[in-house]
Amino acid sequence: MKSNSLIIILIITLLSFSSCEKFLDVNLQGELTQEAFPTTASDALLATNAVYTTLRNWHYHSGGFPILDIMSDDALKGSNPNDALNTVGPYNTFSITTTQDGLDRWWAALYQGIKRANVVIEKVAEINMDEQLQTRYIAEARFLRGLFYFDLVRAWGGVPIIKTTNPELKIPRATADEVYNLVEEDLLFAAENLPSKGSYGANDFGRATTGAAKALLAKMYLFRKDFVNAEKYALEVIQSGQYDLEPNFADANGKNGEHGIESVFEIGAMENESSLGDQYANTQGVRGTPNRGWGFNRPTLELRYSFEAGDPRLDLTIIDLGEEIDGILILGDGTTPDETYDEDGNLIEVECYNQKVWIPGTSTDTQFGHNRRLIRFADVLLMAAEALNENGKSGEALIHLNRVRARARQGNPDVLPDINETNQTALREIILNERRHELALEGHRFWDLVRTGYAPQFLGPRGFISGKHELLPIPQNEIDISQGVLTQNPNWP
Repeated sequence: MKSNSLIIILIITLLSFSSCEKFLDVNLQGELTQEAFPTTASDALLATNAVYTTLRNWHYHSGGFPILDIMSDDALKGSNPNDALNTVGPYNTFSITTTQDGLDRWWAALYQGIKRANVVIEKVAEINMDEQLQTRYIAEARFLRGLFYFDLVRAWGGVPIIKTTNPELKIPRATADEVYNLVEEDLLFAAENLPSKGSYGANDFGRATTGAAKALLAKMYLFRKDFVNAEKYALEVIQSGQYDLEPNFADANGKNGEHGIESVFEIGAMENESSLGDQYANTQGVRGTPNRGWGFNRPTLELRYSFEAGDPRLDLTIIDLGEEIDGILILGDGTTPDETYDEDGNLIEVECYNQKVWIPGTSTDTQFGHNRRLIRFADVLLMAAEALNENGKSGEALIHLNRVRARARQGNPDVLPDINETNQTALREIILNERRHELALEGHRFWDLVRTGYAPQFLGPRGFISGKHELLPIPQNEIDISQGVLTQNPNWP
């Protein structure tokens, strides 16, 4: 069941904390300022909750649109043909520019979260309060700061590092290694000082845990090709006994699995269009009839045809026209062609939608209640399998890979047989493919292809250029604001 208490606290926090945003203003007496907030134990809670509000900011989700999926081979822009054609469409073809829509919003949202986290890390440490709770708040903030910087370094490489509430006005880019080192430091602190998932009551569902910190560490180490540590932390999460796979694959991202056994870290949301809701799913919801959203992030034919025969995850990943879900007939958008062909008559796109963001209902506001899973246990199992294989332990890797496949077959012994391949190269490709099908349209595929070196092979036909498109361009407005202190990524004008 969705826990509403933390979400309600968060919105109250946001309203209170917003008074602290303009740090350089001269403030009226009695107004919250950087000097006056936080100073008490109750302030510490409000400040910590304020960091979490960043996660429901529409811009936190890669600038508002699921560009990480759209840049992969799993999705196209979606919506109707002309909607956001010039702003979102270029992500499909790697024809984006340094002023591309959304990049500046994403960058700003991540640094807003970092700013809020720094308030907790720096100021809460000075408050006279319960030491255990104080340490937990700081660990939550450091987990979130690590998450924000991990997104920044994956998207842009080396970025400015800000660890204080009073930074210099012009800060140059750190190296990618320096950013990764900060992510590692923050997540190690969080893993050491956060409680386990089972230690939280229902009112605190959605808070960072030691398991979430270790899972994010494992993912970070995969990106750094430190497979020894990736194995270590993924296995610690698996062996903790705090997590398991949902019996029903649909519940791994669906309403019935919110804060459930498979959820390692998720963003809670309520079913309305206020700041208590999350527009992430509305952006991708069915367009037309029923009107659940804008319809972006359309699954590709390549994704559809890549599933193994009989894989139940295909039907639970893609919504097709004429399908009935929760008693609702999906008719789609009248302004969008049901099928699109190229000039040679080849089918290149069909109107369909991302089922993983579906939440029961018939209106747009209910779609705002989807809880986005940033880390789920199936991902951890596949990270463990990948790391073990890279460490020469292919036989052990199969245990975790086949555990994911066993759930995926949903009780049908005639599909998705266990994998027995132990050749490291062959198994590496099998695990990557399994990640594609298990985690499709959840924002993983593009970065998986980049970090494993497969991006040129799979994305080259779309326009991906090696040495350029592994990173996004630094938003030009950020370079302009810095008066040239920030420098652009390689091969971007």
